[in-house]
Amino acid sequence: MKMTYLIIAIALVLIFFSLNSRAANVPKIGEIAPSFSLLDQAGQIRKLEDYSGKWIVLYFYPKDDTPGCTKEACSFRDDLKTLEKIGAQIIGISVDDSDSHSKFANKYHLPFPLLADQDGKVAESYGALNNLLVIKIAKRYTFLINPAGKIAKVYLSVDTSKHSQEIIDDLKKFNQ
Repeated sequence: MKMTYLIIAIALVLIFFSLNSRAANVPKIGEIAPSFSLLDQAGQIRKLEDYSGKWIVLYFYPKDDTPGCTKEACSFRDDLKTLEKIGAQIIGISVDDSDSHSKFANKYHLPFPLLADQDGKVAESYGALNNLLVIKIAKRYTFLINPAGKIAKVYLSVDTSKHSQEIIDDLKKFNQ
């Protein structure tokens, strides 16, 4: 009985921290996007500055090869030509390592960079890190970064089945 209460108490504390950190440190619209330098699935270093002058769809996701993350990544893959026509570059980030990203990208033929943020520092700089003491996992947040490197839109509640189209619609509005 005592063990049950202890488990419930720990779960409530974790939920409390998770909910309280929901929008902590999330860059605001108009702010300069936090910089990064991370390895992609091919072992190449990618920096935010490499995409200067382009729209960037920077999406954080919890885990490679899980149902929601796969659906989101494949939707971006399927809509990539439309997104590129609008002038956008897709970049995914999770706390998985480059090897995991490589397997995920190869399995689903993902033609855009997946960056390995193993220590969670980049996710944390975007307010997109769930740090549950022994487990770190990225939140499903997306940031639309304009060609000047500023945050144009923040998505803190993502429906993976509609998100890619939502991005396309928003980019078309910005480009009018």
